[in-house]
Amino acid sequence: MKKTLFVLAATVAGFTGIAAAQTPTKVGVIQIQAALTATKEGQKAAAELETRMAPRKKELEAKQAEIKDLQEKLQKGGLTLSDSAKEDMTRGIDTRTKSFNRDVEDAQAELEQEQQKIVNALGGKMMQVIDKYAQANGFAIVLDVSSQNTPVLYAANQVDITKEVIDLYDKTIFTPAPATTAAPVKPAAAPRPAAPPAAAPVKRP
Repeated sequence: MKKTLFVLAATVAGFTGIAAAQTPTKVGVIQIQAALTATKEGQKAAAELETRMAPRKKELEAKQAEIKDLQEKLQKGGLTLSDSAKEDMTRGIDTRTKSFNRDVEDAQAELEQEQQKIVNALGGKMMQVIDKYAQANGFAIVLDVSSQNTPVLYAANQVDITKEVIDLYDKTIFTPAPATTAAPVKPAAAPRPAAPPAAAPVKRP
């Protein structure tokens, strides 16, 4: 009887140990903003956005250079220009500066809006990857510490899962575009041989 009770107790203890091992107990932290931008898909989206915004940036740089050039002309001509000319040039600089500042604000707002679209598009996928990683590795809680206002005051490097999540994202989510293979070049057709010259008529005697 005692032996049976001992075996039963050992069996129960074994099941308890298995249940405890399966229960998530670890706490992890992640820098979600850094993770989103560091994934291959995030880098691809950022590069595409930069390409789209390049003409706008070039336009703003040209306007800024124009304003700077006018300011230098006004400064150099301070002793030779008439008062009316100085006033006209000053008003022109002010007008261009106000227009430039508005354009910068519009461009910045557009950039932030496009960046937010990228974050929203990648965010849902990232949450799926975090959930998958946490369940597979026994994490009960994963905290985002990317914000400066995070309530987390200290976290050891060992609990930072940012790199692991990035790697898992690139492995399971990102699908690179297939490499375009150039069509095989057909060999040029061999030039046709020139037609033999017509035989000269035979003169009969």
